Order: sequence, then structure tokens, then C-alpha cells
Amino acid sequence: MEYNDITYEKTGAVLRVCHNRPDKGNAQSTRLLAELDDALARAKADSEVHVVIIGGQGKHFSAGHDLADGMKLRGDYTVEQHWHWEQEHFLGNAMRIWDLPKPTIAEVSGACIAGGFMVANSCDLVIASDDAYFSDPVLHSMGAAAVEALLHPWVLNTRKAKELLFTGGKISAQDGKEWGMVNHVVPRAELEDFTMQMAQQIAKAPPHATAMLKRSLNRTADIQGYRNSLNAHFDTHTVSSSTKEFWDIVNQGVAKMVSEGKKSGK
Repeated sequence: MEYNDITYEKTGAVLRVCHNRPDKGNAQSTRLLAELDDALARAKADSEVHVVIIGGQGKHFSAGHDLADGMKLRGDYTVEQHWHWEQEHFLGNAMRIWDLPKPTIAEVSGACIAGGFMVANSCDLVIASDDAYFSDPVLHSMGAAAVEALLHPWVLNTRKAKELLFTGGKISAQDGKEWGMVNHVVPRAELEDFTMQMAQQIAKAPPHATAMLKRSLNRTADIQGYRNSLNAHFDTHTVSSSTKEFWDIVNQGVAKMVSEGKKSGK
């Protein structure tokens, strides 16, 4: 696959894949997610790649799903087709990052919103710049029950997840670190080098043993209900994004949804 909406750069045993729509806040188009999935499949099959970094070109990690792109597609789908499409491309993308047998590091700068939150928090580690923030405003901006993959109570505690989602607010990188969601916060100018150094250190470990260790760690979360919890929420999300309440908001226009999302994220 030829990449347009992501970049793909190998440095030794480390692969760095970045959202590459900086003029759109790195919003995730349908093409971007397809390219990201392809890059993950390549990384999985490439024995030279031991660690994968997922980041963003320009100012932001990702402003989330490209709403104009998504709603144009949504308009052509039945409810049943919509369920299958989002299950494969949104929830499926998050789970493919989670299930990748190689360690993944989210390199987060600027905005990490909604769909961007799902991608970053599906990674094994999160390293953020001091100007980064995390938000999921879709309850307020779209009338949907959060994004497709409800990672929030798993990467935060439940009360903080409820506060974030009910208010439509945002979490600073430093707050994310204090609450256990973010591993390290570094100055913006040092983010790429710091993340690469971490990735290179991880890449020194024997790759098969690392894959087995990640398998056990992920299974620990799954035994606690991680995968079942995300699957259960996905159905709830799909119902909530098929209601009259949802469509009343959507019919006011994508531009207003984006504007309201930005306001609630302040």
C-alpha cells in the first residue's frame, strides 16, 4: 500500500508510524486508518521490527475521527452496515494495536482527542509532551456514548473516567501521568528523542520473549474483563449513535459538532 495519510520510518529495530494530516489536526480519515492497519500488519510480519512508535506529524497527535469524512460515509449506510463498519475499522483498529505482538509506544503531542485517544491508549506505553492533552467530548458534541472503544476506565480510574466523559473536558499530560495513564511527560522539544531512546532500549530485549511477556500482560487485562468490556460498550455506542437524539445533533451540521467539541474540550 502507498501511504499518504501516515508516515512509515524504520530506525534499526524501531518503526515510527505517524498520523500525517497536520493541516487537519491529524484527523483520522478512512484512508488514514486503513494505512495504519496496513502498517501494523507490515510491522507484525517484519522480523526486523521489534518496537512500534505511533505519533503525529506537526502540532497534534490526532484530533480524532475526521467527522466530515465519517458522516459522508455514514449517510450511505444502514444501521446494520454502520455496526459492521465501525466494528471493523474503529474498534477493530484499537484492538489490532492492543493485540500487536510487539511493544507499542504512543508519542503524544498537542491534542489527543476521541479517536486519537483510542489509538494512543491502545498502545502499551504513552509518552507525552508537556503541552499534550487528552479528551473525549463526543457525549456533548454528538450525543453518542463516548467513542467506540471505552478504554477510559482502564487507563484512568473509574471516577476520573466518568469526570472526563460526563463533562466533556480534558486531561493535561501531567494529570494523565499522576493518574497512571501516561508513563512520562517531557518537554515538547525532547519528545521524539526521548521516545526513540525508550523504544531502542525495549528493542534490545529478545523479541520472542518480549512477545510472550506482552501476551501474558494482555491476558491479565483480558481475564479482568478488558476485551469483554470493550465489546460490550461498542454495542452501546452503536445504539447511542443511531438514536433520534444523535441525529438531531448531526443534522445541525458537522461544523457545529466540531465547534462544540472544541468548546467542551477547553
